[in-house]
Amino acid sequence: MKEIFHRTSIRNYTDQPVEKEKVIQLMRAAMAAPSAVNQQPWEFYVVTDRKVLDALAECSPFAGMLKRAPLGIVVCAKADCQRPEYAQIDCSAATENLLLEADGLGLGAVWMGIAPIPERMEAARKVLQIPDRLYAFAFVACGYPAEEKKQQDRYDESRIHYV
Repeated sequence: MKEIFHRTSIRNYTDQPVEKEKVIQLMRAAMAAPSAVNQQPWEFYVVTDRKVLDALAECSPFAGMLKRAPLGIVVCAKADCQRPEYAQIDCSAATENLLLEADGLGLGAVWMGIAPIPERMEAARKVLQIPDRLYAFAFVACGYPAEEKKQQDRYDESRIHYV
């Protein structure tokens, strides 16, 4: 549980590549997420190619961190899943699991939303040649942190309503 209270958005990384074993662990964590009717509507593109990471960074004005990351993960949702109205919620849970596992592995990561902005989703589709049965949901830049950040305490009693 410590990762929940330690994880922050890390936007700067060292040049050290992320080991394949850690990438697999990130994917295991993402795929362990709950999903509506257990549809598991996610697929992932794991990107380490510098030219592709740089091209993905151009898909959104908020994706510049990919230019500094040795690893990028594109979380995609299946357009034709059993309950498509829940696919983005499911992919959010998978992305959060990935971020928490990254922290636990000593990595830093940051989530960049792509969906539901059509231009950003289409730009990612073109870069990765994503098939029509999928759409880009989010980017995650990941690597060994080149910065340290303390997590903010976001607890706010006024947002809790007991019934």
